[in-house]
Amino acid sequence: MIVSIVEEDGRARVTDLATRLGVSSVTIRKDLVILEDARRLVRAHGGAIAVTRSRPELAFDIRERLQHDEKQQIGAFAASLVGDGESIALDASTTALYLARHLIDRERLRTLTVVTNGIRIASELAGHAGIVVLMPGGRVRSEALSVIGPLGASLYRKINIQKAFVGAAGFTIESGLSDAMEEEAQIKRSMVADAREVIAIVDSSKWGRVASATFCRTDRIDAVLTDAAAPIETVEALRGMGIQVHLVGARTDAPTAARPDPSERAGERVPA
Repeated sequence: MIVSIVEEDGRARVTDLATRLGVSSVTIRKDLVILEDARRLVRAHGGAIAVTRSRPELAFDIRERLQHDEKQQIGAFAASLVGDGESIALDASTTALYLARHLIDRERLRTLTVVTNGIRIASELAGHAGIVVLMPGGRVRSEALSVIGPLGASLYRKINIQKAFVGAAGFTIESGLSDAMEEEAQIKRSMVADAREVIAIVDSSKWGRVASATFCRTDRIDAVLTDAAAPIETVEALRGMGIQVHLVGARTDAPTAARPDPSERAGERVPA
């Protein structure tokens, strides 16, 4: 009944649910935790939001809890691709935040430069030995906890970025990586424009969706990190285009998995 109410209205408050269903607010809150774990809804301040309803951009703290396990695995795998002494770019996505947390635990990374427009990411990495954090200037977006605007674009042109790790609100072969907000897309275009490698970090819930602003065409992507629920037809199509696709946590992500021979792809640097 809770799910039906939330899906019908798009969102619902704890107090309203308690009154309508004749139970205590404590019971409703416990039920919301269970329903969020089952991915039937998303808890928000004072209530819950439907996960299947078309809606404006969700706040960062809500998006951080969506596909938690998948993002955790993708972030860990992405961190393993980062080499000592590299300069990398991270966008302000929640998946990039999980990546950043795993970078802190990488003992072999003695020196690392991270350029990010993500406020939460910069905060997580700041103060850790050997990690230099650079942020572009611009306007702060409270919804995404990010810094956006043309003031920051020049920073990415001044640094030799080995790898750009970018999340997306949508991903299709035809439209590439897209974001719901044009201002976020603009800063991401600057990230990927001069990066040596572009690595998409997108869980399977983003596949097959097209958001309003494309920031990276598919042929510009070097690798895609995702989870085992990604549509296999699209995965194989991407591999046929010479793009590495890692299904994190699945057997198909083993080194023996079928993918183009690295020796046949001139100029590609295969991660160790």
